[in-house]
Amino acid sequence: MEVVYRYDGSFEGFLCCVFDSYVNKERPSEFQDETHLVQTLFPVRWVGTDPRHARRILVSLEKIDPWAQELVAKGFLTCAPDREMLLYRFIRALYDVGKPLLRQLSDEAVWPLLKAVRHLDGEVHLLKGFTRFSDFEGVLAGEIRPKNRVLPLLRGHFCDRMYNETFLLYDRAHREALVHQPGKWAILPLEEFKMAAPSAEEAQYRRLWKRFYDTIEIRERHNPKLRRTNMPQRYWETMTEFQDESYFTAQAGTEELPAPSRKEIKTQGGEGARANHWQTGSR
Repeated sequence: MEVVYRYDGSFEGFLCCVFDSYVNKERPSEFQDETHLVQTLFPVRWVGTDPRHARRILVSLEKIDPWAQELVAKGFLTCAPDREMLLYRFIRALYDVGKPLLRQLSDEAVWPLLKAVRHLDGEVHLLKGFTRFSDFEGVLAGEIRPKNRVLPLLRGHFCDRMYNETFLLYDRAHREALVHQPGKWAILPLEEFKMAAPSAEEAQYRRLWKRFYDTIEIRERHNPKLRRTNMPQRYWETMTEFQDESYFTAQAGTEELPAPSRKEIKTQGGEGARANHWQTGSR
């Protein structure tokens, strides 16, 4: 019998759907979370979230192979269409076949999940280098617009690197923010976030960063296609070096400081400018 499972949208809630499917001996034809409900002609079953049931599924996956547990956890963070069904098929196949399934990378239950997780890992890797922070009176703030839910995977990188800083990293696409203070962190829902205009000092650092980016290019080797390959254009929206003039305008009431000229940057040395820039903690 066709049945649709609805749950609260959490990872634990999805694992409870897997648990209930075995208890009720059902194979759900669709999963819907409470924020994306769709009318259906099939019977609907609401699955409540029980941490004990979710834990049993996680433990069972870890017993088969820790990598299987990692794939499922990361898979839930991906932007893959019908990710719940993709994960459900993988878990069912894993329970049927066991650990040997993980060596069958071309299997129809494995490859779609593996492909989605690789896309997630690739985006996390890029955003470790493409994320830009601005300094607002000692608080660092940055924005990103990823396809996948990357904040849980970026958390360790930024919290370890900036362990003594207070910062906020906002995900525009999924409307959530990683908030960090020395010794504690949280990922919180945040419907809207608008970054304030920079101070005169921050505006100068933004101009300096853009000037540094423009200066280190070898004009004779300008290759837009290669740049878009190494730095995909969809990330430019939140990167300092690609912003228009309004991004470098200081807030009213503060006096803007002149950014060093191209000649001054070359005289001082690009590496020295970059080192000083990172020491301030503003990028």
